[in-house]
Amino acid sequence: MSDTSSLDEMRAIIAETGTRLFDRHLLDMAGGNISGRVGEVVCISPRYSGPRYHWSLRPEDVMIVAMDGTILEGSGELSRESKVHLRLHKEFGEAGTAVIHAHSRNLLVFAAMARSLPPVLEATRKFGVVPVVDYAPAHSAELSEYVAGGIRPNVDRIRKQAAAVIAPYHGLFAMGKDLDSAADAVERLDTNAYCILMGQMIGGSPMLADESAQMEATIKAFDQKA
Repeated sequence: MSDTSSLDEMRAIIAETGTRLFDRHLLDMAGGNISGRVGEVVCISPRYSGPRYHWSLRPEDVMIVAMDGTILEGSGELSRESKVHLRLHKEFGEAGTAVIHAHSRNLLVFAAMARSLPPVLEATRKFGVVPVVDYAPAHSAELSEYVAGGIRPNVDRIRKQAAAVIAPYHGLFAMGKDLDSAADAVERLDTNAYCILMGQMIGGSPMLADESAQMEATIKAFDQKA
């Protein structure tokens, strides 16, 4: 296992980040989860971080697991989406060390509608179009396959900051070069979603024109598979 001081620091950062994201409506009582890799182990928020802990985690509440999912430290249960976290850390670990599954308020509209998220702000152009992946239940290995497949073409974005995908009816998965970069990306993308939603109320934006065809293609592809 990695040295104790590094693990203690990561657990504290995850607990602090969870509180901050919850306060900013980027995580909610229904859940979401956060993980950070230290060497060959992963620190991850426990299951029920929302409903049981209200995202007021103590560092010791954050679990430590091996890359195969074996619990090394912590008395809680692993999150249902832990398979996704571990898959991303295994496959893209050379590019980044942190994963956030967000229930961000504005982006959840795009998840509910199974719509990709085009960048309409200068601050989000670097993330490109955030794609929608195929549906799979939260606890399934299939979800980890689909999320990894959506991240794979954008792995270079992780090295620079972060890459993300939208899981339909579920939420956002973002992997960043570190936890601060992933959290920053989640908020930027949620703000981007907010601007699209509000922009539609006042007649839309010409900045959406370039991505409209891709959005429609994504929706049609999802409908054909559903």
